[in-house]
Amino acid sequence: MARLKTICWIDDACRIVDQTLLPVELKYEDITSAEQMWDAIKILKVRGAPAIGIAAAFGLYLGIRGFVGTSVEEFMRYLDERAAYLASARPTAVNLFWALERVKRVAKSRSAGADVSSIKKIIFDEAILILEEDDRSCRAIGEFGFEELKNTKTLLTHCNAGGLATASYGTALAPVYVGQERGHIFNVYSDETRPLLQGSRITAFELKEAGIPVTTICDNMAAVLMAKGRIDAVIVGADRIAANGDAANKIGTYTVAVLAKHHGIPFYVAAPFSTFDLTLADGSGIPIEERDGREITHGFGRQTGCDGIGVFNPAFDVTPHELITGIITERGIARKPLTENISKLKLITH
Repeated sequence: MARLKTICWIDDACRIVDQTLLPVELKYEDITSAEQMWDAIKILKVRGAPAIGIAAAFGLYLGIRGFVGTSVEEFMRYLDERAAYLASARPTAVNLFWALERVKRVAKSRSAGADVSSIKKIIFDEAILILEEDDRSCRAIGEFGFEELKNTKTLLTHCNAGGLATASYGTALAPVYVGQERGHIFNVYSDETRPLLQGSRITAFELKEAGIPVTTICDNMAAVLMAKGRIDAVIVGADRIAANGDAANKIGTYTVAVLAKHHGIPFYVAAPFSTFDLTLADGSGIPIEERDGREITHGFGRQTGCDGIGVFNPAFDVTPHELITGIITERGIARKPLTENISKLKLITH
């Protein structure tokens, strides 16, 4: 079955799936300004590190396409301003910053002798290239991941690292989709993922749409399934991975990794190499977004917590590299020792 198209360019707009409405309504929204894109990233209409990177690249083009003037120097200053604005939307997913820096770098490297109109086209073309590369990268992740997991049957995943977090194939779910193409149907358990329920709202939705058997469980049920021997492997995505393999992902991932270690179940992270932040030696330097406490006390508009209480609501946690069996990328799988093998993957070019 066809997978959902998360993000694409249609006519003069960036079209996204509004993921805040899932699973009740599948609605596409056309984004036509940097301000709209900032809001879409901030409030999670578009989410998942690779998809955020694509959205940021298109958002930057949307932010500069209306620039009036012929001065390349002024235009470049404006480009920097627009990029800084978009970068302020969310702090953890490194693909946001990676994509903005990449587009700026390409625009500046090719600006000599070019006029403003030509540089705008360079920026648009780079955004399209990032989109196309993501599709190829996720497909490659799926190929490597399927070869690793083809002798397993039942997977557990946390949050959403499927097609709705990328351009098409996803990261953690890419091996599932490649398996489906080859006649190997995985059974997937999807943690609900409190407090915004990305697992039950989004992962379960897209797997069901694709014809993949999926069962949603509450976040506190994973240990029972593992103890009963009903989970063969865990696979999750990541929003930022440090040089030693420490991986930031949706809050609750660390808990799942600890449980998997205790029960002797392999725990994989799947992410494109653009999600690695090799400027960070370890996960202690990864900035962790803290979101509005009302997401917990008034989830989806209904009060579920007491008035006047303290709330701690980090959007991500960091899973230590010691708990990770391997990191599946489009360049191959980094196994232990992760620091050494991540460095080897860095040398692989495409």
